[in-house]
Amino acid sequence: MTDATQCPHCRSEHAYQDRDLWICPECGHEWSAVAGATLDAPVEAGVRDAHGNVLADGDSVIVMKDLKVKGSSSVVKGGTKVRNIRLQDATDGHNIACKIDGIGAMNLKSEFVKKA
Repeated sequence: MTDATQCPHCRSEHAYQDRDLWICPECGHEWSAVAGATLDAPVEAGVRDAHGNVLADGDSVIVMKDLKVKGSSSVVKGGTKVRNIRLQDATDGHNIACKIDGIGAMNLKSEFVKKA
């Protein structure tokens, strides 16, 4: 794949062309292949919430929907605020480690939270 079809910010290979611009559906970056897209310094993709906001260690997030706790009958209700998250590399998609009041330590997927 040529550099013109890779996003210069997140290096996604899913970029597509719309008239004179290339558009990345993952990070929303738009660029022109003629204007020298490689001049922009790439930005680290990082962990993003359901709305595309970049998350960092120590952030607070809000759970967007009810989540069943595996191996338990308890549920994390939508709207629950989780403070002081820790980001982790996980192969199963659970890339947020946190403690939730009343439940304890658990891992969450970033696609089910939004930045508070």
